[in-house]
Amino acid sequence: MASITIRNLDDEVKTRLRIRAASNGRSMEEEARTILRAAVEERAEPRNLARAIRARFEPFGGVELELPAREPVREPPTFDGASS
Repeated sequence: MASITIRNLDDEVKTRLRIRAASNGRSMEEEARTILRAAVEERAEPRNLARAIRARFEPFGGVELELPAREPVREPPTFDGASS
C-alpha cells in the first residue's frame, strides 16, 4: 500500500475532516481515504432518460399514435367583469 503526506492543510479543513470522520464513525485517515476513493472512481456518463425508456420498450415494437389536427388558437379570456 502506498502512503502520502499532505502538507499545508488549512486548520479549518482539518477540523471539518475530523468532525466529518467522527460523524461517520471513522478515523480521520479512513475518512480521507474514503473521500479520495470517491473522488477518483470512474464515473458513468449521465443517463439519458429518453434513450433509457426507448431501450426498455423497443423490443415490444413501435406504437403509431394518431395526432389530432391542429386548431386555431383560442382567444384569451377577458376579465373585465362583463358576463357572456
